[in-house]
This record gives sequence, C-alpha cells and structure tokens, in this order.
Amino acid sequence: MMHDVAAWIVDAIGGVGYLGIFILMFLESTFVPVPSEIVMIPAGYLAQKGEMNFIIATIMGVLGSLGGALFNYFFALKYGRAFLHKYGKYILLSHDKLAKLEDFFIKHGEISTFSGRLILGVRHLISLPAGYSRMNLSKFIIYTTLGSSIWVLVLMVVGYLVGSNEALVQRYLGVATIIAVIGIVLIAIIYIYKMKKASKI
Repeated sequence: MMHDVAAWIVDAIGGVGYLGIFILMFLESTFVPVPSEIVMIPAGYLAQKGEMNFIIATIMGVLGSLGGALFNYFFALKYGRAFLHKYGKYILLSHDKLAKLEDFFIKHGEISTFSGRLILGVRHLISLPAGYSRMNLSKFIIYTTLGSSIWVLVLMVVGYLVGSNEALVQRYLGVATIIAVIGIVLIAIIYIYKMKKASKI
C-alpha cells in the first residue's frame, strides 16, 4: 500500500516538473499545508534516476521556499499583528500558535528566521512575526535562503540515497535532520557570540 502511495507521489512530482516543485514549495512556505518532504524527497529520487537535475531541483525548491516566505513576510507587514490575531483562525493560525511564534522570534531574534526553517510547525510561519516586526528585508532573505537551502538539500540527499523505500526514508530522514539541527545550533551559537563580542567593542 505504502509503496503504491510512494510511487504515485514520485510520478506526480515528476509530472509537475521544476515549475511544479517551485509552486509546491512556495505553498509549503505559506499557509497551505503541503509537506516539503513529499515534494523534495521524490525530487531527489528522480534526480538519482536521471529524470531530474539535482542542482536545478534543489534551486527551485529553495526559490519556492523563499518566495512563500516573502509572501508571508509582506502579508504580515501590510496587515499587521492585530489582523492575524483577529483572522488567523481562518488560516489555521490560532492565538496560541501565533503567541508561540512570537515568543520564538523574540527569544531567538532575527536568527530565528534561519533556524526556524528546520523546525516543524515553525518553518512556514516564522516569516509572519518577522514581517510585522519589520525585520530588515535583506537579512530576512539571507537567513531564510540559508535555512531553506539546508532543509531542501537534506531532503534531496535523502531522496537521492534511499529513493522510494519508505522504511529507509524514515530512518535516514531522522538522522539527517538531527545532523542539520546540530549544525544550525552551532551556527546560531557562533552568531550570538560574534554579536555579543561586537556589541562590547
């Protein structure tokens, strides 16, 4: 059963092509619940089979993620925090979830738009508090692109290495995610250390 589902997903991703990857990853970074795993892992598998170019698929995935994040950013920038608190429930954004996003953004600062790209439930929404907090757009683009690149590349590599074997995907996706998160934590520590050191100068 799961093999048939995996095969269908792979065929679907192959059918939509590079533009489809961009659109799906764009949606994944907005309010639409499209799991990035079912987009980029099959793309990695198709790259392994020679039916897609690994680099192009990765770039389209990253650009789609950035595009969706920018949509959220400008949406929040235009309508503001009060609008999201009032109408967020209609896009599955409860007051509690928005409060948690705000706490995460305030606690971790602008770097959260980078590290948040690897956290389930935060990945596609961290751009909202960044938007209505009027985070510097250049920094937002850089951090979002870096975080998205790591996550998309992880999924592409998983798909490339283990293909459509669900058991192996589940096994190696967990390992790859842990490695990526450790890398993010180390980068965040270095960033915070440098910021504190610079503030003392």
